[in-house]
Order: sequence, then C-alpha cells, then structure tokens
Amino acid sequence: MMTSVLTLIAAEGLDDNTLSALRQTLAAAGADCAAADWLAPGRAADLVVRGIDRAAIVAVARPHLAGLPVDWLVQAADNRRKMLLIADMDSTIVQTETLDELAAYAGLKDRIAAITARSMKGEIDFKDALRLRVGLLAGLPEASLAATEAATLLTPGAALLVATMRRHGAYTLLVSGGFEYFTERVRRRCGFDADRANHLDIEKGKLTGTVREPILDRDAKLAYLEEFTAARGLSAEQTLAVGDGANDLAMIRKAGLGVAFHAKPILADMAAFRVDHNDLTALLFAQGYRLDEFTL
Repeated sequence: MMTSVLTLIAAEGLDDNTLSALRQTLAAAGADCAAADWLAPGRAADLVVRGIDRAAIVAVARPHLAGLPVDWLVQAADNRRKMLLIADMDSTIVQTETLDELAAYAGLKDRIAAITARSMKGEIDFKDALRLRVGLLAGLPEASLAATEAATLLTPGAALLVATMRRHGAYTLLVSGGFEYFTERVRRRCGFDADRANHLDIEKGKLTGTVREPILDRDAKLAYLEEFTAARGLSAEQTLAVGDGANDLAMIRKAGLGVAFHAKPILADMAAFRVDHNDLTALLFAQGYRLDEFTL
C-alpha cells in the first residue's frame, strides 16, 4: 500500500505526548506508523504511515486532533515539494483586502467591504461585484492608491514561503482579482517571479470608476495555473495554489496541493489542506521543508 505522510503544524506548541497518542491510535487502526520526524521542534512534525490508506488516516486523525490549534494534512510521501506556487494576494499574501482599504479614502469602506465579503463567500458573481465596487470609487484621487499600498502589510511567512520555494527551484506567481497597481508592488516586496491582476482605469489623476475588460476572475486564475504549469513542463501534481475565497476555488481544486488559508467556508470545505491556525510557513512544512531550510 502507498506510503503516506501525516504532517502536523501547531500554532501553540506540539509535544511528544500528542504525537505518541496519535501514533497509538493509528496503530490500533492497523497502521504501521514510524516515530515522529520533527521538521521544527515543538512546531511541526511528519508521521510516515503505512498499512492503511489516506482516507483511513484522515478518519483516525480528525477526531484525535479536533479542538487543538493544529493544522494537518495527509498526502503521498513522494513528490511533496512543488515547483510552481500560484498565490492569491488579498487576505492571503497581504493581510487586508486592498480594494476595501482603498474605499476608506472615499468614505465607503463598510459599504464596499460588505460587497467583497459576499463575493468571497460565492454569494454574488465576482465580475459584477468588482464592477460595482470600482464604480463607487469614481473620482477618487490616484494618490489614494499609493497611500493604501504603503499601509498594506505582508502576511507573516509570505516572504519566507516565496524565497524558500524559489531557492529550491520553484517558480512563483502572484495572481489577484484585485489590481496591478498593488500586485506589482507586492510582487517586488515579497519576491515573486511574476504577477497578474486587473487594470484599474485612471484619467487625469483620478479613478474613472471602471476596470479594463476582460476581468481576471476565478476562471482566469485557473487558466494562469494551467498556462504556467504547461510552460514550465510540469504536471498538476507539482503545483501549489493558495487563497482564501470563492474566487480561488478552481485553481485550488486543480493544483497538486490546494491550500485554503484562513479561508471562507466555501473554500475551506473543499481544499485538500486548510490552514486555520498558522501563518504561511505552514505551506513549507506541508511540503516537508525543515526549519533550517527556510531562507529570505
């Protein structure tokens, strides 16, 4: 039977007692489970499991780990390290929704944020929601973009994730349903190889209230995943996609490792791996990177 690896990543410390108890439970279910391989002492560990399939491992691990501040996943032991990273920007690589923060300069943050939230939950069409939100910003000074970008913070672990994967040969792409103005700058700050996003129309120093068509949406994110996978001669299994909302669902379901990062329920329920407790370095541990391999 295929060898699997169960990876556990703790936000508040992981101890030998937790791992020993889990190994005993797996053994009682018929598994051959090796001693823990610590990727980072007290933080992240791999358990190599043989003898039962992945569905059975999940069935054992889920109730055992329920309620603990631990993110975990089960995957094949081979080919864990991915050679293409495609990442959403807002509420993933950066901590905020840049369009919502931009709206604050027009006194419309609450109104626009409510539309964003509905879109990210999949309740309204992304393209319609984007056009509506951008339309409300007509006449906003271009200087508001720079002020918003200056206040935008990277998510903890973002730069480490990108730099470490690049050092080990991966290509990294930032793709967003937001705007090029922000992705270009976040790409440089975080070290991505490339970025793709929507173009916000500006005339005479003010936002026109329109966005250039075609709009980059869920289907476009999937298309970029497929395009960059093919261009680099990779298989889908060699890719990693991460995001937080409904607009990321297609690329996350297609990628070899799809990650829902502090995500809305529509995405969290369908992703292979959900990160609810940790920062973006959890994606490195999920690939089997050890703490001493992390690099900036």
